[in-house]
Amino acid sequence: MAMSIRETIIQAATSLAANKLRSALTTLGVAVGVFSIIAVMTALDAVDRSIASGLSSLGANTFQFQKYPATVFGGAHQRDKYSNRKDITWQQAQMFRKFMGPRAKNVGFMIMSQANQARYANRSTNPDVTLTGGDENFASANGFDVTEGRNLNGNDILYASNTAVIGNELATNLFTQGEKPIGKEIKVNGKIYRITGVFSKKGSAFGQSQDNFVLIPITHYLSHINEQGSISVTVEAVSQKNYQETIDQAIGAMRLARELTIKMPNDFEIRTNESLVESFRGIQRIVGTGAFIISFMALLTAGVGIMNIMLVSVTERTREIGIRMSVGAPRRTILQQFLLEALFLSLAGGLIGIAFGAGAGNLVALKFNLPIMFPWLWMLVSIVVCSGIGVSFGIFPAWKAANLDPVTAVRTAK
Repeated sequence: MAMSIRETIIQAATSLAANKLRSALTTLGVAVGVFSIIAVMTALDAVDRSIASGLSSLGANTFQFQKYPATVFGGAHQRDKYSNRKDITWQQAQMFRKFMGPRAKNVGFMIMSQANQARYANRSTNPDVTLTGGDENFASANGFDVTEGRNLNGNDILYASNTAVIGNELATNLFTQGEKPIGKEIKVNGKIYRITGVFSKKGSAFGQSQDNFVLIPITHYLSHINEQGSISVTVEAVSQKNYQETIDQAIGAMRLARELTIKMPNDFEIRTNESLVESFRGIQRIVGTGAFIISFMALLTAGVGIMNIMLVSVTERTREIGIRMSVGAPRRTILQQFLLEALFLSLAGGLIGIAFGAGAGNLVALKFNLPIMFPWLWMLVSIVVCSGIGVSFGIFPAWKAANLDPVTAVRTAK
């Protein structure tokens, strides 16, 4: 029995090898369907793994008020809704701090611009440095520790000094090993800042580095960089126990600072670590659903292709089937051979799709500094689905081949 099955497998593989072009085209259809779902799910799983580090983008028991939400869906109309909001001004931010008083452990301010270039001596960075204006509470509110030198202090903010605390990645890029950044002067877009401290390494969140930035006093930023920008206000609750209560109180304080009447909706966004993660998982669900639909359509089309190819194969091999049955080949063996041929085509396409899909997904992940990921569950599901497609769409051609009349098959075949 084992010998019979082995011979059947060999015959099925030999028949497919004899029609290389046909087999390759059929396999390609399955590969495209599996590729789409594996590539997307590999990239999304890498994003999901990075969410753990994303949870530390704000400090513990901390939330933030911003003009814009973390992600915007709905096209230009929805973007216009947020861009038409008034900025959170420096005066409003200070008023908010006054209203919160002792109900918050810390209230910090932050404003930033992207795509800046930093220089020191004859070394310079790519134009991808974030220039951040903040106050003395920036570090604790955003989960940073100062490992060298000192943090910004009240005098830096009061006098709008040109001091700076830099991120770990920026310090590595600008200064050689063993060289102390403290006290050195760097240029950011032509403006000079004296380094007073270096933050500890925080890593990346959702594929974006959190260590490639320069922190300067927010008063200096507003006076010399951009006095029109919207300020982000970060609030640290006293403890996790009264975290939600602090959020509720802060919403009321922000509404007062923004001079909103009772009938007016909030014209600001509340960002927490949890809401940030949920917004990214919302994107995951949308992209994953789209990939599943595309993959389903591609696999369904490939399944129909397998059935058509196998029916053509039965027609072309009618004489061969008739001769084999005439000399004693059981119908079960014919059925098994054609089913195995359909299964081989489907599984070969699935394995090719998995290999290229995982490779493409991880290339995307590496481009955005995300960890390499292999979605084993989706790979297993793909193998099972491909097996099901091969058997489901191969059963009719196999049944047709097994039920040919041997005498008629030999006479009618050319």
